[in-house]
Amino acid sequence: MSVRTEVDHHTGIITLDRPPANAFDEAQTQALAGAVATLGEDPAVRAVLIRSAQRIFCGGADITMMESWNGAPDRGARLRRFTAGLQDVFARIEALPKPTVAVLTGAATGGGLELALACDFRVAGASVKLGLPEVGIGLLPGAGGTQRLTRLAGPSVAHRIVLGAELVTGAEARRLGIVHSATDGDVLAEGRALADRLAQLPPAAYSAAKRCIAAARGEDGFARELDEISRLIETPDTARLLSDFLARSR
Repeated sequence: MSVRTEVDHHTGIITLDRPPANAFDEAQTQALAGAVATLGEDPAVRAVLIRSAQRIFCGGADITMMESWNGAPDRGARLRRFTAGLQDVFARIEALPKPTVAVLTGAATGGGLELALACDFRVAGASVKLGLPEVGIGLLPGAGGTQRLTRLAGPSVAHRIVLGAELVTGAEARRLGIVHSATDGDVLAEGRALADRLAQLPPAAYSAAKRCIAAARGEDGFARELDEISRLIETPDTARLLSDFLARSR
C-alpha cells in the first residue's frame, strides 16, 4: 500500500510509502485522504503522526502524471482539479481536532512541504532540504503553500522560500520558524515523543485552542491559488520551463 495506517497506544501513524519519493498522483491523494479519515474518526486516536518509509519525506506532485498532461488542451483544468484535491486533503489534516505532527526525516519539497505545513507541528532533520520551488518552473505552490507559509512565518520568509524558490536546510527552517525542531539525532523518535506527549493533553481543550488560533488568521487565499496556478500552466513561459523540468526528471 502507498499509505499505511497503524495505531500505537493513542497515537495514530500515517506512513507514506510510495517509492521513490512518495509523489502525489490522484491515487496517492485519495489514499492519504482515506488514512486521515480513518484515524480522524477513531476515538482511540488522540494524536496523528505523519512519516515516510522512504529516504524522501515527499517530493510533491508525480512527474509522470504531470508529463502526461503536457500539451493537453485541458491541462489547466486538470491541474486545477488535482491541486484542489490536494488542498482538500491538506485542509482536512489542518482541521483535525487532534494534534498532528509531521516527521521530516528526508527532503520535503513542493506538495511535500505543503503537507507538512498543514500539520500542527513539524520535526525535521537538521540537514534535510525543505522548499517550495514551483516558481522556478513557472508555477506556484498551489496546495496551500503561499497561504500557510505566509501565515506561519510571515511575508518576508514566504518571499524568500516561494518567490525565491529557495531550498533551505531543516536547521535554517527552524531559524525561520517553518519547523518547530531540527535535530541531528533521531528525528522519528523525537517526533514520536512529541506526538505521544500531545496525545496526553485534554482533547477538548486542545481542540478549542486550535480553533481559536485558526480564527486569528486572515483572508482566505486558497481559491486564488487555484485560479493562478491553472492560468500559469497555460502560459508559454511555464510550458517551456515545465517541459524542461520534466525532461530533466526522466
